Amino acid sequence: MDNEKILLNVEETAEYLNLGKTKTRQLMKENEKIFVVRIGNRNYAHKMLLDKWLLAQIRK
Repeated sequence: MDNEKILLNVEETAEYLNLGKTKTRQLMKENEKIFVVRIGNRNYAHKMLLDKWLLAQIRK
């Protein structure tokens, strides 16, 4: 079974998107209803939803 992470923290999301942490936090705040999962006071990007959102951005 594939052991790939489903939820990415800010640092992992920044690395995945090849962006800085500040820009990543800004994107996550702007799109919190689309691909962000909040657990406690921490935000995580749901990788599958993030990929879907990225594809939609490319198609615009």
